Amino acid sequence: MRLWPLLAVGCTVFSLTACQSTPSIEGNVAAAAPDAANNAPPGNTITEPASASRPGATTNVDPAPENIWDRIASQLSWQSLDNPRIARERDWYLSQRGFMPLIASRAQYYLYHIVEEVEARDLPMELALLPLVESNLNPYASSSAHAVGLWQIMPATGKHLGLQQDWWYDGRRDVRASTRAALDYLEELYALCDEDWLLTLAAYNAGHGRVNRARRSNSKKGLPDDYWTIKLPRETRRYVPKLIALTQIVAAPARYGVNIPVVPDESPFEVATLGGQLEIARAAQLAEIDIGQLRALNPGQLRWATAPDLPAELLVPAGSAERLERALAELDDSERVRWEYYRIRPGDSLIRIARKFDTEVALLKEVNGITGSRIRAGKTLMIPSGGEWASSLALASNQQPARRQGYRVKRGDSLHRIAGRFNVSVREIVAWNALDPKKYLQPGQTLTLYVSDG
Repeated sequence: MRLWPLLAVGCTVFSLTACQSTPSIEGNVAAAAPDAANNAPPGNTITEPASASRPGATTNVDPAPENIWDRIASQLSWQSLDNPRIARERDWYLSQRGFMPLIASRAQYYLYHIVEEVEARDLPMELALLPLVESNLNPYASSSAHAVGLWQIMPATGKHLGLQQDWWYDGRRDVRASTRAALDYLEELYALCDEDWLLTLAAYNAGHGRVNRARRSNSKKGLPDDYWTIKLPRETRRYVPKLIALTQIVAAPARYGVNIPVVPDESPFEVATLGGQLEIARAAQLAEIDIGQLRALNPGQLRWATAPDLPAELLVPAGSAERLERALAELDDSERVRWEYYRIRPGDSLIRIARKFDTEVALLKEVNGITGSRIRAGKTLMIPSGGEWASSLALASNQQPARRQGYRVKRGDSLHRIAGRFNVSVREIVAWNALDPKKYLQPGQTLTLYVSDG
């Protein structure tokens, strides 16, 4: 997909990220490292294409590394950059002792795919670490500016990048779709930013228009227009140093006294073809896997069932796709999600339509994403029909969490204690936050909960 007209005209508006709202592990990110001066030593600009700037990027390493962090480290090249701004961010990361263990627990789901995509495009491997800066590698992360997902993509930007966003599904949270879109965008920005990766990252964070204006302003004053010199928002001045600081830690963890838990260098998932829309819980049951794990692999699926207008597939743990597909082949049609479609006529109401199809108003509102009671003639409603799933869906509709709420983990908290306090399940908390239930929560960590007011 080519976005030259869009990016040339609209980059002022479409900034992808709002990562300053990502929670810290042991404290507040906003209060972490103090701001630093814009000046930096020379030699801190990266302008060469990835294939030229990464020694050995196009050669195969034999034998292949067994740890994904080793694979990443072998292809990093920006870690030699250093200045006080980078040092501050590195010191901050090193002070967050729970950061890398938390990241590693999430990396087992997502990092392999990101690394594969970065390698396939021959991009700098540093970009594979960008979701660590953006979202703490959490596909459920969201910002006050409504940027969401691993790559913290804004709604308008996601739309222009071709990511579907509706009541059923949000491509900005989908691991594969969001990674494709983010890397597309970074490649386009790289061309617009004179093939300078530091300026590209600044544009990814603050918008190309803002970066371009800052460069023009410096040029008019006879000043350098590189990343380290131009005037940028405080968050963007920290943004690139954060990434470079992370590359230094990942490239040489022993040097900094950091133990990064091993993450296998192998795909954690495979694609299962469903043959039609299916309830998430039913898929987990048939595949004989934990529903929290299935949710973690499919964060773009927002509801109890897969989106009706997308390819009928799910990511499942490696080795379980064949088992799920075999079970689905024996599934009775009555156990699948089935729909009728009704075109709303003048004078119709939800009550009238619900009676016509022997269903409930609440269920019609739930499956069609209707928040009020008004409907418009000419629009089409999906009507759930038949099967045992419909009654369970009605029950789920009545129990659907109604309110999104953040919760900051306190000392002594556990998943079971939090679940009991908010009347939700441990599995739901794990799924909503892409957690590893075997890992300890960290004080100061922020969780997203969906709490019923009933």
